[in-house]
Amino acid sequence: MQDTPRGARLHIAIFGRRNAGKSSLINALTNQDIALVSDVPGTTTDPVYKAMEILPLGPVVIIDTAGIDDVGDLGALRVERTRQVLNKTDLAVLVIEPETGITAYEHELAADIRKRSIPIVAVAAKSDLVTPGQVTAAGWSAEIGEPVLPVSAKTGQGIEELKRAIIKNAPDNWEGPPVIGDLLNPGDTAVLVVPIDLAAPKGRLILPQVQTIRDILDHDAYSVVVKERELREALANLRGKPRIVVTDSQEFLKAAADTPDDVWLTSFSILFARYKGDLETLVAGAKAIDKLKPGDKVLIAEGCTHHRQADDIGRVKIPRWLRQTAGGELSFEWVSGGDFPRNLNSFNLIVHCGACMLNRREMLHRLSVARESGVPIVNYGVLIAYVHGILPRALAPFPSARLILDE
Repeated sequence: MQDTPRGARLHIAIFGRRNAGKSSLINALTNQDIALVSDVPGTTTDPVYKAMEILPLGPVVIIDTAGIDDVGDLGALRVERTRQVLNKTDLAVLVIEPETGITAYEHELAADIRKRSIPIVAVAAKSDLVTPGQVTAAGWSAEIGEPVLPVSAKTGQGIEELKRAIIKNAPDNWEGPPVIGDLLNPGDTAVLVVPIDLAAPKGRLILPQVQTIRDILDHDAYSVVVKERELREALANLRGKPRIVVTDSQEFLKAAADTPDDVWLTSFSILFARYKGDLETLVAGAKAIDKLKPGDKVLIAEGCTHHRQADDIGRVKIPRWLRQTAGGELSFEWVSGGDFPRNLNSFNLIVHCGACMLNRREMLHRLSVARESGVPIVNYGVLIAYVHGILPRALAPFPSARLILDE
């Protein structure tokens, strides 16, 4: 992995009406022609993502969206896609078109952004086209309730000021806790159990493993990486006991057998449950597994699409374990990528992946949707530890989550 993954980048989304200048603004921000620009309204039909760096923020994702005033049946779908982008937006840039100024569309969108507690940076695009006597950014600032920066993608006016405004308004808490670093002291050793099987891309490690290794190094600790068959020997060869053993969830039982009882043991998926969302909510969801009965509906949600293996964890193994727990057949539905149903009331349980491809805000949104629907939600790693009876041990590094399990 050479680049910061999308899920670990600050998400900055550009919103506005059709032909307001959103795509031109993104091209000016990135100094690249990455967004299709045309005088024809509705050129952008689906969200477009561009990874870049804005110092001192670091790695970010810029998202271009379809116009919030699109019309017709297809236009309504595009507007819905645009509004879904808010679920993953850390900072919103609201683009105002100077000819028509602020309309009901901008007011409604700004209210929705504020409701979600997302910082807003408002800009008046195409400032090079403003004519004498026309309402200017100063007037729009009072109307929209946000400072409005005049910018021009054509001349470059205001682009550097916009970058500074983005830096100033970026939220401080968008990243959440470290993956593992706060569990370690400098000089501690963390042993990572990394199976190399058909699901592991040739020549690479999967994303959560790489991010965990990097976080260990960032906190001045030592990382020892072994396959599941080598864990016992690796532990015996260490001069002292490691602080923690982190395993792939599917090797929990073997890792638990080989790890001394006085050494912390958890999984990558449990680490990411905390890093990307809310571990306590997912642990509470695990307790609902015992309440499943034949005929209940279970939603299995994956944050990405990937090649399915013969014994796929989400399609085969987890359904098998849940059927065994429920004592009969269950009704399963699957969603992947950006799809996540709004109406969850018909489900008895949601099982989510580790969310390594989602950013923290989107995962927190999904957890809130589940809570509002009254449906318990658990992730892969927490579920696997629970059905195998080792979740109490896997939660030893996380006392508040362990408390919820014990209640």
